Amino acid sequence: MASSSASSSSSSFLFLLLVVASSLQACRRCGAAPAGAEVTRVPGYGGGQLPSRHYAGYVTVDEAHGRRLFYYLVESERDPAKDPLVLWLNGGPGCSSFDGFVYEHGPFNFEAGGSAGSLPKLHLNPYSWSKVSSVIYLDSPAGVGLSYSNDTSDYDTGDLKTAADSHTFLLKWFQLYPEFLKNPFYIAGESYAGVYVPTLSHEVVKGIHEGAKPTINFKGYMVGNGVCDTAFDGNALVPFAHGMALISDDIYKEAYTACQGNYWNGTSANCEEALSKVDTEIEGLNIYDILEPCYHSKSMKQVIPQKSKAPQSFQDLGVTTGKPLPVRTRMLGRAWPLRAPVREGRVPSWQELAVAAPSGVPCMSDEVATAWLNNDGVRSAIHAEPVSSIGPWLLCTDKLDFHHDAGSMIIYHKNLTNQGYRALIYSGDHDMCVPYTGTEAWTASLGYGVVDSWRPWFTNEQVSGYTQGYEEGLTFATIKGAGHTVPEYKPQEALAFYSRWLAGSKL
Repeated sequence: MASSSASSSSSSFLFLLLVVASSLQACRRCGAAPAGAEVTRVPGYGGGQLPSRHYAGYVTVDEAHGRRLFYYLVESERDPAKDPLVLWLNGGPGCSSFDGFVYEHGPFNFEAGGSAGSLPKLHLNPYSWSKVSSVIYLDSPAGVGLSYSNDTSDYDTGDLKTAADSHTFLLKWFQLYPEFLKNPFYIAGESYAGVYVPTLSHEVVKGIHEGAKPTINFKGYMVGNGVCDTAFDGNALVPFAHGMALISDDIYKEAYTACQGNYWNGTSANCEEALSKVDTEIEGLNIYDILEPCYHSKSMKQVIPQKSKAPQSFQDLGVTTGKPLPVRTRMLGRAWPLRAPVREGRVPSWQELAVAAPSGVPCMSDEVATAWLNNDGVRSAIHAEPVSSIGPWLLCTDKLDFHHDAGSMIIYHKNLTNQGYRALIYSGDHDMCVPYTGTEAWTASLGYGVVDSWRPWFTNEQVSGYTQGYEEGLTFATIKGAGHTVPEYKPQEALAFYSRWLAGSKL
């Protein structure tokens, strides 16, 4: 009888251990997150339980000024305990990373509501980057998106201050989420984040060397359609336009001869005249994707075939039926510069550029992002300050007085890759704002040996782009048929490419 009782007690004890272990495993992610950070409901989404946990809130990077940066974390749908953690930054400068969340690779596709300003309907995005990684969407610097400061002098900022603040954010964020410290960590972004990403990566590596705590498990970075260097970016458009048959061979030869291959700061009258001919030929195009229409009429048909497997929000990119205006204006700046290289000094806001060159504004709608992020219920659900407190969300702010003060990014890329950090530099091959011709040229200028020669890469047995691998862990790639925001125009291909690169697989 005593033996039976002991056996029963032993079994009960083992069962209790299993229950506790199971509970600990289930709460592995929820235990360390800051109280109240989990997003328990997502207004507009009616599809039941989310495929992974979401967290959002503020991290104060300057207590005295009340400078607070907003983040939204989407945990990996696969294995958040082991999958890579990626910080995503949109460009501008001054544009919110909710651009990436809403329009590119976030967890949802957004469908406009029944009337102007009504709450959008959210559907799960089959090509979300959270399929294979956890992603932090960060609004940086303060004044952008849902981030703000109580001291408006903080809105006078630039590359170096932005990188320093974002590094402070990361150190404090990992203190709040220490369970992610062992995960491989990457920094990624597009457009003007071609400056944000290398400068922040530099700050992170410097912090590691100096013993900053907690120690970030930084592995590398990604830059998509990113600005980099005044001369390389500035001299890229004319060869791109010629290669894409947007200008004639005669116009190209005239420009090349008159400007001697130096287009971004040509000083002769002959060069300026030749470049004006180039501008005349391309001025009616969508500079962010030359395949996408810019000026729409109500009779225009859908651009993507009806049998396309792309999500509806992507299929609707070219639809204009029922739109009240012949030209749909979208975000005054996924990219900077507007037909100009990155130059040292003050960067004009997108509102200023829109006045100066209205025909250069991209031709899509930011309606759903604006309606969703300015809804009081949404603000409350994602733990953001209300509109009455910090003002409306804008895709690209006009609050900043921003200065490009970090110089060329080439030295940053060299320094990082020479230390063994992996780098993926990719371009949509139909982006005319930051053409791949300039990106390909500066990556080659690093002088690294080729370890994987130029070749196609495939998705579902179809050629999806071309890639070349260099020494020091650097990869340059183009994505076929994609514009400036690759994950929006080519979401399936972008996810496949991203997943393979994060895994260290051959592309």
